[in-house]
Amino acid sequence: MADEKKTLEDLKDITSEAQTKAAAAAAAPVVDADEAAVVSETVEPKIDAQGRSYATGKRKDAVARVWIKPGKGIITINGRDQQVYFARPTLRMILNQPFDVTARVGQFDVVCTVKGGGLSGQAGAVRHGISRALTYYEPGLRPALKAQGFMTRDARVVERKKYGKAKARRSFQFSKR
Repeated sequence: MADEKKTLEDLKDITSEAQTKAAAAAAAPVVDADEAAVVSETVEPKIDAQGRSYATGKRKDAVARVWIKPGKGIITINGRDQQVYFARPTLRMILNQPFDVTARVGQFDVVCTVKGGGLSGQAGAVRHGISRALTYYEPGLRPALKAQGFMTRDARVVERKKYGKAKARRSFQFSKR
């Protein structure tokens, strides 16, 4: 009986210590948006000797290597102009979204190489790479790009085929006889 009382007292001491720690954490100063902006500005830009920023973007099976530098807004993909490589206007719109959000349209030249996947996945990979390269060039742009979801790698990929199945989920046709 005495051992049970000791363990109960120990538990009470532990819970009271945890409560005081939680209260101290709650009373800690909270960083507001202005301070976050100051912190993001103190992050050093990652620019190479040629004045470019490099980033890798991914979507589905596509991987894009992207270099940005100040220029006239020319986007080159695998040695071809964006009008030729991405003929559909929606794909070109996807490429320009990071520049639209950050109000940097026509200020950066983009050179990228893309491998794997289809055109839609490649456009998403290039957008992801451009967004990351912009944050490396100007770290203060990160909150705006993150709010739009351009910094997040879209994790949706094709589901793999399972054994005992015809495809990823489809079963073989059932035969009664």
